[in-house]
Amino acid sequence: MSEEQSVFILGASADIGKSLLGFFREDNFQVGGTYRDASFLESFQAQPADLLIKCDYADRASIVSMAEAYKRSNRAWDVLISAVGTMEPVGRFVDVDFDEWQKSVETNFLAQLRAIHALYPLRRKGRECSVVLFAGGGTNNPFRNYSAYCVSKIALIKMCELLDDECHDLNVFIIGPGWVRTKIHAQTLKQPDRAGVNFEKTRDFIDSNHVGTDLREIYRCIDWGIKQGRAVTGGRNFSVVHDKWGEEALTDNLKSDLNLFKLRRFSQLKEE
Repeated sequence: MSEEQSVFILGASADIGKSLLGFFREDNFQVGGTYRDASFLESFQAQPADLLIKCDYADRASIVSMAEAYKRSNRAWDVLISAVGTMEPVGRFVDVDFDEWQKSVETNFLAQLRAIHALYPLRRKGRECSVVLFAGGGTNNPFRNYSAYCVSKIALIKMCELLDDECHDLNVFIIGPGWVRTKIHAQTLKQPDRAGVNFEKTRDFIDSNHVGTDLREIYRCIDWGIKQGRAVTGGRNFSVVHDKWGEEALTDNLKSDLNLFKLRRFSQLKEE
């Protein structure tokens, strides 16, 4: 890819975000992103050209300051990725503290949109830019004891379609990475009574030899979506593990049916 392209990752200090920074750098992107904890700066081998900005997505003022710092950098982004997320509070909706539940929706959904809204004017003008989000559990079934996380991810899926409809200069899509070995699973493991059956699933995954979804495979899916462009991937939700992205047959199907891989009410009623 062109050396002139720039990627900015919201939540770059997350395990997935940190890996993506490295992969984009390998492809000659100018890289940048946000971090919450200064320890990230010690673990990530930053280069002088990297644009790393501290941001706490639970704090509106911090998001505003981040966008202002990005504007001062005089950098324009070609790819904007959000790897921000928390699975807390864990537990039944009626049992968790509602203020914590609302805070989770803010972080998992509204805060990311606030950042995207603030950074949209700072995209590279005159070309199609890409916005990539992450989906999670509960797309096709209940995700018990993780309602704030689940409903936020569903809202992000729909927001991709809304942005695709309104912003014709953006290729906005969302991907479900599957089971990935990241530190977010600690939020489940420390609350076995509240997590329910997902505690055993998570513990078994962590204790197994299963590597989970390879981080480079996640990058390959994102790279594919960016290169396909809005006509193919715009407004859609993809599974890294289960969808046959990269195959010509899927690309052809997506071009011919605008309803594929989007949130839809679907039923086939029998005629009387």
